[in-house]
Amino acid sequence: MRLGLSLGYQTAWSTPADHLALAQEADRLGYSVVWAAEAYGSDSPSMLAWLAGQTERIDLGSAVMQIPGRSPAMTAMTAATIDALSGGRFRLGLGVSGPQVSEGWHGVRFAKPLQRTREYVEIVKLAVGRKQVEYAGQHYTLPLPDGPGKALRLGFHPPREHIPIYLAAVGPRNLELAGELADGWLAIFFAPEFAAEQLASVAAGRARAGRELAGFDVVPSVPVVVGDDVASCAELVRWYAALYVGGMGSREQNFYNQLATRMGYGDAAREVQDLYLAKRQRDAAAAVPLEFIDRTSLLGPKERIAERMRAYAEAGVTTLSVTLFAADRESGVETLRTVAAAFELSGVAE
Repeated sequence: MRLGLSLGYQTAWSTPADHLALAQEADRLGYSVVWAAEAYGSDSPSMLAWLAGQTERIDLGSAVMQIPGRSPAMTAMTAATIDALSGGRFRLGLGVSGPQVSEGWHGVRFAKPLQRTREYVEIVKLAVGRKQVEYAGQHYTLPLPDGPGKALRLGFHPPREHIPIYLAAVGPRNLELAGELADGWLAIFFAPEFAAEQLASVAAGRARAGRELAGFDVVPSVPVVVGDDVASCAELVRWYAALYVGGMGSREQNFYNQLATRMGYGDAAREVQDLYLAKRQRDAAAAVPLEFIDRTSLLGPKERIAERMRAYAEAGVTTLSVTLFAADRESGVETLRTVAAAFELSGVAE
């Protein structure tokens, strides 16, 4: 197993300078990859291109670049450019986002996300591989058949003709698609105790493509809070869990709520959602079970975090990417160091 760092989004209390300092410390400590996210605020490729010029060894990954936000050719151009800027250190994470962002922010219908993802990835692979881009799909046709456009190929030679592609996936069918099309899976609310069911879906997709699960990168983003008391550490993660399980999507279409239900927390997930949608966010956070937070996070002192790392490795995780729930840059850097020490103590390094 390897270590990664998930920076998340830019926020009012997390500046670009903070993200740079954390990425550089992770680079110094030997973390394998740093991921940047996007929703409807800061974008991930701008952040990653900036980090590319100020880091040395660490890989740079998008978690994610939103499929509805860019044409597949534009994504291929961006991925190839960052790969060139970084000397071949880029990892392309993709995701369809959710209906609220796709339709409300990008103006793109959310219908048939699996087929759209399949076509999108296939076009990106063509373009990054400097193949002539000709494609006839349900959602994308290149070039357009009734105009002056012609089939083109990428206009420069990037360092690699294959950039690793990761899919953010939650549901079983999307997990199969990730196994079939991608090099890795970006997971959220990953619990080692529930991993077998999810990885079975990934393995089914790998088998459909004639490949085994070995070599596929399983990359959960896992909250980490260092402290003496597990329950106190969990309090810092409650609001995050409540936002996703309760408020990230509508009552009818919240993928994270559905995931919590599949994990055996159906009653709690329903209560958290009811409270969150009733604008009782504090009560929603309080209703998130401690067990759910503990199973999907790294909480407590260094020794306990090391023990949980072993559980993640045994469950099939190949890159454990930590999300820091720290108050400021200094405590974030200290958390990175504690995680690195726990990782060494765990004995699961690749």
